[in-house]
Amino acid sequence: MATEGYTHPEFLVDAAWVEAHKGDPNVVIVDCEVDAAFARGHIPGAVLVPDNYEKDPDSGRLFLMQPEQFKAMCEGLGIGDDTTVIAYDHSRSLTAARLWWSLNTYGHTDVKILNGGWRAWIANGGAVDFGRAAAKSVTFTSKRDDSKLATAADLKQACQVGDSVIWDVRSDGEWDGSNSRGNKRAGHVPGAVHLEWFNLMDSETNEFKPAAEIRRILTEHGITPDKNVYTY
Repeated sequence: MATEGYTHPEFLVDAAWVEAHKGDPNVVIVDCEVDAAFARGHIPGAVLVPDNYEKDPDSGRLFLMQPEQFKAMCEGLGIGDDTTVIAYDHSRSLTAARLWWSLNTYGHTDVKILNGGWRAWIANGGAVDFGRAAAKSVTFTSKRDDSKLATAADLKQACQVGDSVIWDVRSDGEWDGSNSRGNKRAGHVPGAVHLEWFNLMDSETNEFKPAAEIRRILTEHGITPDKNVYTY
């Protein structure tokens, strides 16, 4: 796995790393797909996340889970305060990255993404399991950091600030308003730049593109380190 040039290469691991550490007592591998995908086969010992977007059902699934909901989910998966979490999916890391962000928002930073996900595991000859692993008995302490979240008010203010860039990662249809996705209003935030998230992924391997290529793509869209970046 090529991680040269990434600011935090430790956030990504390859299939060989997972194979070497999947039996470690403090490691929990989380499949971030859904029941049907999990049943077709998964990494031995993996647990299935119950909600691969970690959303609060009491808010109509608009917002991130509340602390007690998130704590219950993590403990149900065997994720405790000292757990190393390895997240993977078969969706170009879309939902694995969501879990990574959710855990970091709740103060659990020992999280890694299997670069290339399920495709990488299979391509490297990884074993396939069909059973369900029992969760370990653990305690998860929620330490929610709301600074990792932006409110609608924050976004409105960012529209007026010159050192901010608002990045719309949604589809072309959502961006141009031709697909409302069931929302009451269609279109995009005024002044936002549009770059759908999967443009940073390799469509053949499902891995993140090389760091230099990602930087080039982001820079072409005005998404640079000197800006405060808001994404939606």
